[in-house]
Amino acid sequence: MKSGQKTKARRAAAARVPLSRERIVAEALVQIDRDGLAGFSTRKLGEALGVQAMSLYHHFPSKAHVLDAVVEHLIDRIEFLPDSAPLGDRLRGAMRSYRRVALSHPRFFPHFAVHRMNMKAGIRFIDHVMRLFNEACPDDAERAVRLFRVAGYYLNGATLDEAMGYGRGPSAQDPAPGEWVAREHPAVAAAGRFFAPSEHEKTFELGMEILMKELGLPAEATAKNPNARAAKVSRRTR
Repeated sequence: MKSGQKTKARRAAAARVPLSRERIVAEALVQIDRDGLAGFSTRKLGEALGVQAMSLYHHFPSKAHVLDAVVEHLIDRIEFLPDSAPLGDRLRGAMRSYRRVALSHPRFFPHFAVHRMNMKAGIRFIDHVMRLFNEACPDDAERAVRLFRVAGYYLNGATLDEAMGYGRGPSAQDPAPGEWVAREHPAVAAAGRFFAPSEHEKTFELGMEILMKELGLPAEATAKNPNARAAKVSRRTR
């Protein structure tokens, strides 16, 4: 079977599956992961689902509404430990889960990171995290909010950098030669290896521990035991 015939067959098979919000959102995320936000369109989405683009509007009034639903879908994947867990573990768990979700869809994350999250799912998520910071600063509401904002700055900055930043961003057309950097700017040369993707997690964990210390929370006993962290029970925001 030729490529064009296979494509038609896939679309015909997709058209036989009932259209739903869940199918639309799942396929939208597949399209964005593959083509990026710039390449995403309701026309392409409809084709992949085996329907006309207008059929999507029975479920979503616009492309922007589809993107909002993708945001909600990712919010729902951010996990929280039970309320019975130590506060430090709950905060660390939420931050790590946010990072995992962000890095699993790097081409959508820039949109996710700057979204106001003022839909109901977003408000519920923000409220859940805000209550953790209020618990950490029970007698200082302003400090709780400011550290909540600091955490947001850190999380979004770190994950944007990891997903599409320093190592994957635009580069100079005539980069400085490595030998020149090593000779004239040895501090930059020496730091270079710590910018590698293999070092991202250690840097992320260090930043998170600095925030925990500022919140007055104890250092993590399982910091050097990732298997112990993975065994902890988690739950979804909804």
